[in-house]
Amino acid sequence: MSKPSDLAAYGALTTAAVVWGGSIVGQKLALDSFSAVETSVLRGLGALAILIPLWWWQEGGSVKFSPRDVVGLAVLGLAVLGNHLLTLFGLRYIGAAEAGIIIGASPAITALLSSLLIRDIPFRVVWLGCTISFAGVALVSGSGTGGVGEQPWLGGTLVVLGLISWALYTVGGRRTMERFSPLTVNWTTLLIAILLQLPLLWTDQKLALVGVQSVPLSGWLALAYLVVFATALGQQAWLYGVQGIGPSRAGVFVNLIPVSALVLSALVLGEHIGIKEISGVALILAGVWLVNRQSSRHSSTRP
Repeated sequence: MSKPSDLAAYGALTTAAVVWGGSIVGQKLALDSFSAVETSVLRGLGALAILIPLWWWQEGGSVKFSPRDVVGLAVLGLAVLGNHLLTLFGLRYIGAAEAGIIIGASPAITALLSSLLIRDIPFRVVWLGCTISFAGVALVSGSGTGGVGEQPWLGGTLVVLGLISWALYTVGGRRTMERFSPLTVNWTTLLIAILLQLPLLWTDQKLALVGVQSVPLSGWLALAYLVVFATALGQQAWLYGVQGIGPSRAGVFVNLIPVSALVLSALVLGEHIGIKEISGVALILAGVWLVNRQSSRHSSTRP
């Protein structure tokens, strides 16, 4: 597959990051009407209704999968499953603003796993920036400003585990996209994630118990946003950008997520933004900046 230009990749990654900032608020709203598994499955089915016809129109069903390809896509599907469900369950216990800030640490997590798994950047280059970012995550997870019954450490831990799943998807997806387009990777891994979640619907229900008529308009609008923008458009744009500039450079664009999540959580959900949240953002972004600075310096001096 031909690589996108840097400019096209930058535009796609910026779009994905801004959309995902809003998706944190959308997921929090959706959880008022749907369970975590229902939200994940419904958003996935809606996104597949968009992605599969688009894929058929663009690629004509000409893509062939070998058994090895299927195994690789299944592993990526598990990572998608982990990211979606862990984030949604985490949002049960932590505010959208805090979750958005924590997600800002994703570049540091991606760079760390990229250095350990594919060794494109030495660990000695990224460890300090990662440590600073993780200190910001710990600060925000312990703030507990979101709402009644909140368990910020539990929610923060689940969101971080979701980020680790996404980092594995980002790193592994780059190699898979040497053979397949981002669109192919997107819908196949999403389909696998949905199939794996279907048995879980029996254990985590809300809509099934109270009925469709109980869902307010805000719930349906939040779900529609997650389907069209966060899942179909956002994930496709992210994979396209990663294909163009790689997972380490792409990770820096996640810096836009906490900013948009903070603004929208305050405007839409009325969540409080205090000194701990602002300090957490500062630590996380400082760590991410250091990771990217050290990575760029290493790349420029490498023979």
